Amino acid sequence: MEPSPATGGSETTRLVSPRDRGGAGGGLRLKSLFTEPSEPLSEQPKPLEMPFHHCHRDPLPQPGLTPERLQAQRQLCAACAVCCVFMAGEVVGGYLAHSLAIMTDAAHLLADVGSMMGSLFSLWLSTRPATRTMTFGWHRSETLGALASVVSLWMVTGILLYLAFIRLLHSDYHIEGGAMLLTASIAVCANLLMAFVLHQAGPPHSHGSRGAEYAPLEEGPGEPLPMGNTSVRAAFVHVLGDLLQSLGVLAASVLIYFKPQYKAADPVSTFLFSICALGSTAPTLRDVLRVLMEGTPRSLGFEPVRDTLLSVPGVRATHELHLWSLTLTYHVASAHLAIDSTADPEAVLAEATSQLHSRFGFSSCTLQVEQYQPEMAQCLRCREPPQA
Repeated sequence: MEPSPATGGSETTRLVSPRDRGGAGGGLRLKSLFTEPSEPLSEQPKPLEMPFHHCHRDPLPQPGLTPERLQAQRQLCAACAVCCVFMAGEVVGGYLAHSLAIMTDAAHLLADVGSMMGSLFSLWLSTRPATRTMTFGWHRSETLGALASVVSLWMVTGILLYLAFIRLLHSDYHIEGGAMLLTASIAVCANLLMAFVLHQAGPPHSHGSRGAEYAPLEEGPGEPLPMGNTSVRAAFVHVLGDLLQSLGVLAASVLIYFKPQYKAADPVSTFLFSICALGSTAPTLRDVLRVLMEGTPRSLGFEPVRDTLLSVPGVRATHELHLWSLTLTYHVASAHLAIDSTADPEAVLAEATSQLHSRFGFSSCTLQVEQYQPEMAQCLRCREPPQA
């Protein structure tokens, strides 16, 4: 009789009687039998290859600032350093010259320093990862920083306009033309240097007034066109306004230096060029408010996006189409796609997502696929929103 094979090993041993050998001679012999392992080895799970339209189609974001934001950080740091140095010089020069226009320019530089420091903080804050509370991350801190920059400039300009109006009513002041001329010349050089540091070129193939904006790609795959960091753009607009005012102050200082009796040019230049500075920030404020109000990005249109989705084979209708942005360059879209019963939902989802990414450069797309029902044509919630 043979014992049952031993368990727990890859090799089993059993005793064999002489009869098994078919010959004479007693004794037992060992016989090794190689069998399969009693417990098969567990197989390693194979990684799944997700379709290209899946949410993981893009590589994981690297920690820290992107190259574009690193460039923005360097620009803001350099401009902030220049601004601080020349602001201190203008405060001293304006005090010695008794010039409200010079002090106005220094106050504008102070507002610029505060706005750029806020922008640097928002850039750092935007690198924080998304959480269960802040599911989109902290991208919009960049937009909030630009809003704070514009609002601070408007507040300071309002105060200086009031002071200029008081000087126009009362002529009890004296202007030192030489100190004012020297300080105004230095201020112009400082603003030119900061404008050079903060300058951002728009895409070379854009046209018209929208040259520095994001534009959709009509054919083929592509990426969003760079428009530049929002905070740097706001700081650059501030510097342009300051440069315009500095030129006006320089002209007023030349006039006062040679014609002291025309000292009223000091508050007049403050009044005129402060209004220009306010007007120069209006486009930035409009874009920031559109982002905060979840409006459709100015470089996109509701109808082109809708028509692109309807052109996907199998799509009968779209509803709940929403277009908005976290920043001026981070665009988001969501929509419901009503498809035919014979259409492949996965194929429709893949094609629709690919179209939105390649033609319009959306950073995030959320599409829901459902079967088309005739009742959708009369559903109030499925109707398109009216024109604004």
